[in-house]
Amino acid sequence: MKSGRTLVDLAQELERQIATKQDLVLPSSLLQCRTDEGGNLKLIVDAGNHPASGVIKGGGEYGITSLARRQLADKLKIPFAYFERMRAGQPDLLDRNVNTWLQTEGDRRMIRTLDGQVRAVLSDRYRRLDNFDLAENVLPILQRLEGARFESVELTDTKMYLKVITPRVEFEVAPGDIVQAGIVITNSEVGCGTLSVQPLIYRLVCKNGLIASDHALRKTHVGRSLSSEEESVTVFRDDTLAADDRAFFLKVRDVVEAAVSEATFRQVAMKLQKTRDIRLTGDPVKTVEVLANRYTLNDTERAGVLRHLIIEGDLSGYGLVNAVTHYSQDVEDYDRATEFEALGGKLIELAPTEWKGLAHAA
Repeated sequence: MKSGRTLVDLAQELERQIATKQDLVLPSSLLQCRTDEGGNLKLIVDAGNHPASGVIKGGGEYGITSLARRQLADKLKIPFAYFERMRAGQPDLLDRNVNTWLQTEGDRRMIRTLDGQVRAVLSDRYRRLDNFDLAENVLPILQRLEGARFESVELTDTKMYLKVITPRVEFEVAPGDIVQAGIVITNSEVGCGTLSVQPLIYRLVCKNGLIASDHALRKTHVGRSLSSEEESVTVFRDDTLAADDRAFFLKVRDVVEAAVSEATFRQVAMKLQKTRDIRLTGDPVKTVEVLANRYTLNDTERAGVLRHLIIEGDLSGYGLVNAVTHYSQDVEDYDRATEFEALGGKLIELAPTEWKGLAHAA
C-alpha cells in the first residue's frame, strides 16, 4: 500500500486550511478572466457593486489551479486542449472567449478557494462535505475499531484518504499468506468524486492493499441550490457552514462497522482466493498488454506491473492481482497509486469470460 503522511500531519494541514479557504456562490456574470502574456490566468470576482455582507470579502483577484481551469473550460463548453492552446499562445483570445460566455450564460457557480487560489469551479448545487468535518466525525469511529491502525492517510490536491486496518479479522488465502480487514474512506472537496466508504483487504506478506469498490457506500456532492435569486454573491466560510450532515455521518458509522465485519471481509477475501485457480496460460507480456489496454495503463505502468508479475513468479489470476496492487507502492502520485489498489478490487470481480481474455492472451 502506498504510504502517506502521518495522522498528526493530516490534522495540522486540515486545521491550517480552515483559516485560508473560502467558498463563494455567485452569478457567472460577476466573474472575469484575465491572462497575461506568460499564460498566467487570474479569475477576477467583481463584487464591488453589490454591497451585501460578505461581498467585499469575496471580491478580488485569484490565481487558478489546473483542475479549476479544466472545470471552467468544461462549464463554458470550451474544449480544454483549445483552452490551453489559447492560454499559451493567444491569451487575449482566451480572455475574450471566457469572458463572453461568463457574461451570457446566466448560471450561478460555486467558486472554492484555498490560499488565494481558485481550486474548483462547480455548480451552485454542489453539496459540500468538507474534509475537516468528515475527519472530525469519522476518526473517533475508526479509532474505536479493535486494534485499528492507520496504515496510510493522505491529503492530495483533489482528495483526502483514510486507510485503516484492523487485525481482529483475518483470512488465510494460502498457507502462510494472511490478509486482514480494513477500510478506506475518500472524499473530494473539489468535485473529483463522491465521498465513499469501501472495504479494504491488506496482505501482510507484501503490504499490498486492495479496495473492494463493489461494496462501497457513496455520497454524491449534489444538493439544492445554495442561494436565492435575490442574492448576488454569497460567501461561505467554514466556521459558518451549516452542520446538516450529522445524519449522514451516523450512516457512515454504520457502514464503517459493516465494511470491517467478518461477513463482508470473508466475502471479499474468498473472491480474492478464487483467483488462485485461474492459470495464466498465455504469454505474460500479452496478458499485461491486454490489462493495460482494458484499464488504460501507460507504458511505464504496464512495465511495472509486468515486472512484479515476473519477479513474484505466480502466473495465476492471484499473481496478476498482487502484481497490480504491489505496483501501487511504486507509483509516485498518491491518487494514481490508489487507483491501482482499486484496480485490484475490480479484477477479483471479473466474470470467467472476462478473465479468459487475460489468462489466455497470446
